[in-house]
Amino acid sequence: MSRKSVAVLDIRSSEITVIVGERGVNRTFIFKASRTEPYEGYDENGFFDKDKLAEAVFRAIGAVEKTCNASIKEIFVGVPGDFSTVLTKQQVSGFPGKRKIGKAEIDGLFEAGREELEGYRFIRATSMIYITGDNRRVIDPVGLTSTSLVAALSYFYCTDYFAQTIEGLFKNMKINVRFLPTELAMASYLIPSETRDETAFFLDSGFLSSTVSMVLGNGVLCQRNFWVGRVNIIVRLMEAFSLSFEAAGALLQKANLYAKSGAKKAEFVFGGETYEIEPDKVTEIVKEGLDMLCEAVGGFLEECSSKELDYKPLYITGEGITEIRGALEHVSKRISRVVEAITPELPYYNKPTMSSRIALIDMAYEDRSKEGILNRIFKGFGG
Repeated sequence: MSRKSVAVLDIRSSEITVIVGERGVNRTFIFKASRTEPYEGYDENGFFDKDKLAEAVFRAIGAVEKTCNASIKEIFVGVPGDFSTVLTKQQVSGFPGKRKIGKAEIDGLFEAGREELEGYRFIRATSMIYITGDNRRVIDPVGLTSTSLVAALSYFYCTDYFAQTIEGLFKNMKINVRFLPTELAMASYLIPSETRDETAFFLDSGFLSSTVSMVLGNGVLCQRNFWVGRVNIIVRLMEAFSLSFEAAGALLQKANLYAKSGAKKAEFVFGGETYEIEPDKVTEIVKEGLDMLCEAVGGFLEECSSKELDYKPLYITGEGITEIRGALEHVSKRISRVVEAITPELPYYNKPTMSSRIALIDMAYEDRSKEGILNRIFKGFGG
């Protein structure tokens, strides 16, 4: 097994995925093994069933280790937006005279702005933008000469509850855990740097919840979570047509917001059962469910955006709504903004459901590549 491989645990609101991979040529990836397992999910109070979460993780870890024929020693765990928060800081350093900016100056700014947050654990800090003494606005100031340096920084934290829960799962397996902010990983990987440098809006639409972010440079200016996702639409369909949860989910997959059938009744077959539905009513219900998300996201955009940013598109990924035919167009009309689906630009993996796991692999690999070769050798596979 190559020591360049990294292991990642991607936790979504309806399933978890353990994936092992390494960087290929031209920023592609070589995936050694992957296993996805469903589980009960979570809400604002935490995981619905920790035991079922543990069982899903153990099954996935076991399957991946069997495929790779090697043990995982370290795993990077993505922290969903629902279990994380972002603090932004502006830090200023003044110098006695002109000074060439290097790593020491940058590290000093980051360290000065870092603070403890009750109930949370610090996991990462990134920069959004730097401004030099002569008002140059740059993404990377290293090597420039200036009398001062202003930095807009993002500090990412995960809840103690999440960190302790996940570390508890791996304690007896003797697997070291490192946490990564999932939303930042996706925004950084999916949205081109030149777009992020001028501010971008990003929506991770999930099964039970969704997270919207205002991205700037290599950081996040603000982030908000909503308990609105695909499940809200499924529940509405269940109630309207007396369907099981599984049947309502299958009906949603067939929904087409472009279509206007005019037919009062139609047959829908699932699991050997035939149900009578009203096609136009299905469309109406799906739109009503989407409107809940539109109201939440629209409120965020009104608070965080400005007139000069009104033309900025909203990039959407995740398993929540991107695969509902006509959903993006409906959202675009409701929030009065261009909406674009965004997925990994990789053959076979260019699906919204793959966005978080590929982005986490990318961030994990970048973190590993910054470490010394001796450190990698001693840690071995997966760490």
